[in-house]
Amino acid sequence: MTPVEILIIALAAGGVFFGFVAAVGILRLPDLYTRAHAASKSDTLGAVLSLAAVALVFGADTATVKAVFLVVFMFVTNPTAAHAIARAAYDQGIEPWTEEDDDRGATATSEASRSDETGETGSVATDGSGVATGGDR
Repeated sequence: MTPVEILIIALAAGGVFFGFVAAVGILRLPDLYTRAHAASKSDTLGAVLSLAAVALVFGADTATVKAVFLVVFMFVTNPTAAHAIARAAYDQGIEPWTEEDDDRGATATSEASRSDETGETGSVATDGSGVATGGDR
């Protein structure tokens, strides 16, 4: 195996790795802002590494020039698109995730499991007739 082939395999493996990291980030991160960050950073790097491997495979050819143009295009458009999406979300009033949200989510989950066990909701007060008189809905 020649050094160029080893470099091609390393670049392609790096591209697959960072593409996988981007996919996991989109699935596992809690809000739009962190997901946009994972997608823009990891996906850009993964695509660039993959296109670099493609450019090395084709050598000095028109396909290599096209791959280089794609790399430049992705370096410009991916971060710009992620910024535009995050800015639009901020303008719409979407709040970023905080640790307090995680604590509230754990409290809501424990209240929901408690209501499943007891058969009561625990969050809506009634006057005895089953009509809600207030509380959290």
